[in-house]
Amino acid sequence: MEHRDTTAHHNTADRDASAARRTRFGALPERVRFEDMVEERPAAPRDPARDNYDPEGSWRSFSCLAADLAP
Repeated sequence: MEHRDTTAHHNTADRDASAARRTRFGALPERVRFEDMVEERPAAPRDPARDNYDPEGSWRSFSCLAADLAP
């Protein structure tokens, strides 16, 4: 069985494939800096009424299978 050196063929094929990709897709987009991806805003002030306990309305905040199945 004869062994042929295909390294030159692969290098040429790789270069051709690389050139074809570069022609088709062009260059990669510019890298986006982390500072440009993050938006910092001050937190909204805490609403004290949100933390109040409402015994009549507390059933709405819990998930219950029996309540989900009720008509």
